[in-house]
Amino acid sequence: MPHPYVLLSAAVSLDGYLDDTGPERLLLSSPADFDRVDEVRASVDAILIGAGTVRADNPRLLVNSPERRTARTAAGLPEYPLKVTVSGSGDLDPAARFWHTGGEKVLYTTDKGAERARALGIATDAADATDVVPLGADLDWRRLLTHLHDVRGVRRLMVEGGGLIHTQLLTQGLADELQLVLAPLFVGDPEAPRLFGPGGYQSGRLRLLETRRIEDVVLMRYEPTAPGTGPLPVAADHHWLALACELAAECPPSDTAFSVGAVVVAADGTELARGHSREGGDPVVHAEEAALAKTDPADPRLAGATVYSSLEPCARRASRPAPCARLILDAGVRRVVTAWREPDTFVPGADGSGVLAAGGVEVVVVPEREERAKAPNRHLLR
Repeated sequence: MPHPYVLLSAAVSLDGYLDDTGPERLLLSSPADFDRVDEVRASVDAILIGAGTVRADNPRLLVNSPERRTARTAAGLPEYPLKVTVSGSGDLDPAARFWHTGGEKVLYTTDKGAERARALGIATDAADATDVVPLGADLDWRRLLTHLHDVRGVRRLMVEGGGLIHTQLLTQGLADELQLVLAPLFVGDPEAPRLFGPGGYQSGRLRLLETRRIEDVVLMRYEPTAPGTGPLPVAADHHWLALACELAAECPPSDTAFSVGAVVVAADGTELARGHSREGGDPVVHAEEAALAKTDPADPRLAGATVYSSLEPCARRASRPAPCARLILDAGVRRVVTAWREPDTFVPGADGSGVLAAGGVEVVVVPEREERAKAPNRHLLR
């Protein structure tokens, strides 16, 4: 299901702590970085924090700059982003500043938590109305993100903590970006909260997108690269599939064949190869074929790799002895992520996904990327 772009934002000490154990909040960011955070807040549709952060910090969670709020309203947006919190128990203080400042609010909770929240008086004040959304017997992050996307129209979500929330989103492969600020101090208290806890994190190294010095702190922006391992797409799957769609746009135009891009990615997030239709002047080469031709057939990483293709790999073709689905099977790849099932434009009843699935390959279709995959092929679909 479609989700918002999820951006995790946090500041930590040099030894990885979010705070100390003192009565006052430890200020890790510099004044200039607080202003940067305000700018990021103004750029998103919603800001999310966990119930622990509501209890510990009692934040207002606002866009503080009047100029940025004015720019939002001039663009047809609410003055403040939607404020979101998550609590399994629903046991939150109805007097907390979170509920009584800014614009609209949403509390995601369990069925029992919703009863508790309403009994406490949350969502009953018309002036500070909060939408209480029960997610069932347990909290479900994918269901939460789908609701934010489909019901509340959230396309960019900023998550400001706490550590448990960040850990859950990362270990479930739902975080698209991590913005981490490193502050030049140590905490050293084992009882203090840390940014990340233990968990089943995805393998591989994250990709560094940016480093920036801001007064005496350093901002680092990362994105995950390791593909998912099952039928549910993770954030890195979206990133790699977006690249495949970009490669499709590089194809020489054709009236007799689709424009397709493909990327082969190892389990640790290492790109092994990429290709696109009609690459290198070959008028009949397919994207997956071009990419796999650049890999070593003996490379053991292929067995754990994922092939990303903007269009479903072909099951039949006349221009080569083997269709792309067969090439993928022969390479030993066992996971394929695609944006678009092949239409009947050239091959009636095409079913590359069926051929792959019959050969033991996990095929994941990400329909929210379909329009991007179709873009360089519009002339073929009229």
